[in-house]
Formats: sequence, C-alpha cells, structure tokens
Amino acid sequence: MSELTSVLFAGAIALAVVLHLAWLARTSRGRASAARAADEASIRAVIADAVDISDGMAGVAAWAGSWNGRRVQIRTIVDTLATRKLPTRWLSVTITEAVAVPGTFDMMMRPGSPTTFSNFDHLEHTLPKAATLPDEAVVRTDRPGVAFPQEVIAAHAGIFAEGRAKELLITSKGVRIVWLLAQADRARYGVFRQAVFGDAALDPALIERLLDAASSLRDALNQRERQAA
Repeated sequence: MSELTSVLFAGAIALAVVLHLAWLARTSRGRASAARAADEASIRAVIADAVDISDGMAGVAAWAGSWNGRRVQIRTIVDTLATRKLPTRWLSVTITEAVAVPGTFDMMMRPGSPTTFSNFDHLEHTLPKAATLPDEAVVRTDRPGVAFPQEVIAAHAGIFAEGRAKELLITSKGVRIVWLLAQADRARYGVFRQAVFGDAALDPALIERLLDAASSLRDALNQRERQAA
C-alpha cells in the first residue's frame, strides 16, 4: 500500500469515527428529549398545573404545581458522583407547605457516600433514633437537643421498608421523600461512560403514592402540634 493510499485510508477511518460520534450525540439528545417529554407527561397526569422550574443544573429536572390543594415540587436527579460505582437516578417529591417541627429532621437510609440531592452530610448533629424507625436509617438535625416526635414520623414512614426510599427530610417549610428510580446500565457505563437508565420512566402511580405519604406525614405532625397546644 502506497503512502498516499495509507493517508487516505486513515483519513477515511477518522471521518467515519467523527460521523459515528456525531450520530451517537444526536441519538442521545433525541432520546433525552423524548425521555424528558415522557417524564413531564407522567407528572402532569398527577399535577395538572405542573410548571417546569428547572434552573439548568446538569442532571436535574424540576416541576412545581398543586396537588390536592397543596403546593408540591417534583425533581429528578442524576447523581454521577465519582464515589458511586454507578450513576444513579433519584426521584424527589416534596410537599412545600408549613410543618410544625422545631428544626430540620433528616433521615437517610444507609448513608455511605455523599449525595448531590441532599445536605445531610452538612448536618453536624446525629439524633438518637427511635426503635420504630428503620434499622438502616441515620437521623441528623441542625439543632442539637431538640426533640422530634419520632413516634409520629415512624408511624408514617412505612414506605421506607421497601428498600428504594432513600431520604426523608422534614423542615418547617415542607416534607420531602427521595426515591431510587434506577442505576445506570453497567455495561454501557463501563464501556462508553454513558449514564443510560433503560426503561426507568416515571410512574404516575408512584408519584401519587409518594405525595400521599409525604402529605399524610405533614398532616400528622401538624395535628399533633395542634393537640399539644
């Protein structure tokens, strides 16, 4: 093979690689757009007036609206921290209504590495945990010495027994539950470093269920405070 032929052959290979990468990028963008549209449709099936409030943060999509007369927020978060073996996709559901609690109550299941969706690691004070809360949970707060009605919280935290609920955050501004949607495909991530989550679409029934759990807990906490007063 002549030198000119070798150069042309190498150029053709390089061009083919560039074109293939461009095709992969277009395909990836198309899939991402379709997946986001499907997510929004699932959210609107539960929250008819949902508005996209995403702020452009990479890997985070957010919507706000009303559900059963209450202000709510839904977020999906792709966690690609290097400390994780695989990228993870989370669903965050929040009732953004006032709650009668004396500070931040943050219960994290199996906390082993930092997260991109929570300030749990920045809370300095670990609370003694009621025996009725999950065994694998750790509870932290921003106010040492403050007592929380853990018996009420535990009575409405049954969803954490299923293994996919990750965090329960309670503040005076609302109640949040974070749920594991999926982990990235191991083969695709190992070879191409692409965080592909397969068919991990949002399920309207799951969204409704998490909203109901968070709302019921908020109601119970507020009712207890009214009774105590």
